[in-house]
Amino acid sequence: MQLIVSKNFNKTDSHKIDTYIAGGGYEAVKKCLTSMTPASVIEEVKNSGLRGRGGAGFPAGMKWSFVPKESSKPKYLAVNADEGEPGTFKDRLILERDPHLLLEGIMIACYAVGINAAYIYIRGEYKKAFDAVNAAIKECYGRGFLGGNIFATNYKLDIYPHSGAGAYICGEETGLIESLEGRRGQPRLKPPFPAVAGLFMGPTVVNNVETLAFVPDIISKGAAWFAAIGTPKNSGTRLFGVSGDVEKPGVYELELGISAKKLIYEICGGVKDGAKLKGFIPGGLSAPIMTAAEIDTPLDFDSLAKAGSMAGSGGVIVINETRSIPKIAARTADFYAHESCGQCSQCREGTRWVSQLFNKILNGGGRKKDIDLILDICSNMTGQTICVLSDACAMPSTAFINKYRNEFEALVANN
Repeated sequence: MQLIVSKNFNKTDSHKIDTYIAGGGYEAVKKCLTSMTPASVIEEVKNSGLRGRGGAGFPAGMKWSFVPKESSKPKYLAVNADEGEPGTFKDRLILERDPHLLLEGIMIACYAVGINAAYIYIRGEYKKAFDAVNAAIKECYGRGFLGGNIFATNYKLDIYPHSGAGAYICGEETGLIESLEGRRGQPRLKPPFPAVAGLFMGPTVVNNVETLAFVPDIISKGAAWFAAIGTPKNSGTRLFGVSGDVEKPGVYELELGISAKKLIYEICGGVKDGAKLKGFIPGGLSAPIMTAAEIDTPLDFDSLAKAGSMAGSGGVIVINETRSIPKIAARTADFYAHESCGQCSQCREGTRWVSQLFNKILNGGGRKKDIDLILDICSNMTGQTICVLSDACAMPSTAFINKYRNEFEALVANN
């Protein structure tokens, strides 16, 4: 298995510029600046099939191409390093252990789109990651890799690290932009989309950390090389952050399309203490749960969507037979009720209501009709709001009930 974004993780001083350069670092951006046009860089990324690793799986090259070539306002890149999805912790390793890989990816993306300023939005709890990225940026300025006349060309780029305040909603691209501008992190109504009017109302690309970290190798080795890894329309590898009831939790770089069974039982050593598998969440807490019977599902964007869940952020949460699904459902709803920004009534009221009902059932005060009431509320929370936080509560809540209804009914049997 070839490693791409994690290839430097275990090197001594992997976060330092000399280590990165010794492994061929910054050669890809030199290639772009000296022998490729911005259009050819975008085309190479398009042809690679690289899809966003932040959750939605949208083609990265296509997102870049949406930004107008000519603009009266400055263009920007906003890097989403917020990583607030529960069960997700893979971008942190890139930020801490190989920040220069991210910086080179940023440089290439900015050159391709005609951007001269990039912001890395790092969640406030990631102090070590922030310090590593900030130090790496300073190293780049010290070597003349950032600022003006980069690599003896007329290209100019400045990169700014920005620490967030720990709000989950700032993982949504327009909520992130609002926070970067110094306002409360509340998502914007779209259109206009960020590609047209984003940060400071200029055309803006918003990319996830892991997405950008793939770009240098795509430029160095070619689109065809990357496209040959993984499955059709699900190119390359991705970082899976595995947690929960598993023998060997951690972050693993594996090809897209690996089955959940192989990941859990071969790569991660199986369910902890030999217990039976009850289910697993394949892409962070907003991804609908899957049962043990669905263990052979390939972990790629399209296969998981077809199965009724999603690849999301790559956070795989393993759940054993002793765990209470109603308790997990209540904790999940509690989180989303707490993190709702409050703009949309379906989300503000719906997440709170679902949380209250799940906890009512869990604590023995629920009625059988409360189970169906949750499903009814969730049906009115989906696709009705400015951003998808409402959906992120409704989708897993619905799946918990539909796939493990007997556990909920057992708690309300006498009501």
